[in-house]
Amino acid sequence: MKPPPFSYAAPRSVGEALALLQEYGPEAKVLAGGQSLVPLLNMRLARPEVLVDINRIGALAYIRRRGDRLRVGALTRQRAVEASAGVRRRVPLLWEAIRFVGHPQIRNRGTVGGSLAHADPAAELPAVVAALEADLVVAGPGGERVLSPEEFFTGYLTTALQPADLLVEVRFPLQDGDTGSAFVEVARRHGDFALVGVAAVLRRQDDTVGQARLAFTGVGPGPVRAREAERLLQGEPATPRLFAEAAREAAARLDPPGDIHATAQYRRDLAAVLARQALEVAWQRSGGRRR
Repeated sequence: MKPPPFSYAAPRSVGEALALLQEYGPEAKVLAGGQSLVPLLNMRLARPEVLVDINRIGALAYIRRRGDRLRVGALTRQRAVEASAGVRRRVPLLWEAIRFVGHPQIRNRGTVGGSLAHADPAAELPAVVAALEADLVVAGPGGERVLSPEEFFTGYLTTALQPADLLVEVRFPLQDGDTGSAFVEVARRHGDFALVGVAAVLRRQDDTVGQARLAFTGVGPGPVRAREAERLLQGEPATPRLFAEAAREAAARLDPPGDIHATAQYRRDLAAVLARQALEVAWQRSGGRRR
């Protein structure tokens, strides 16, 4: 398989990249890690007029703490996140989930921003940013704007990014000592996209759930927040029965797709099992007592 012909540009700054994207509009595609785009090119499912390769923009590859956020540049390789002691300590949900992304060869080239901008509904990172309520920083002709996950993800393989926009940074809130998180998923083979994945974040207040966030991957057109289940958890004494009830509530409201890999009902049942597991693990990691 060979890609269709295209022009190639390799800007060395965000400003140069934005100028190219504004010039070519929807006829341009951004190349970061290329783990999704290159197969689409080879199968001729994508036919850009120009490929804007941002790999020379070193200013977009970093992991740094500023205030109460860990800022990750959009061009940061997934392997760099996996190897970061700071990510593991400060944003453990991101560190745990990143190891489910493909295989080491994929993570060596794949980027944090590329995965989020591609917005595959079965990908891990969209569910992580949804559960953490991370900020996504987008640069465009009018300057920078900061979007929530709900604003950024708009549908199947679709985001709020306009043709002249570039995702430049993700800002993750730091996890405090009373908060626990967990990411679990089931895939047909290691490295495959998950049939269902769950990201859970619980903040403990003594023996009760002070705050809860629960997000799914693989069960909708994008990351799915289980807001009714979150409300059911908040302020309640943490017990296995509560977590099981919240997991059933979350799964009952899902409308997952069915395909050759799993039926919709199988995904719904699996979501309930994984959500309960994720909540129990997150509670233990918050320092909560087992009952």
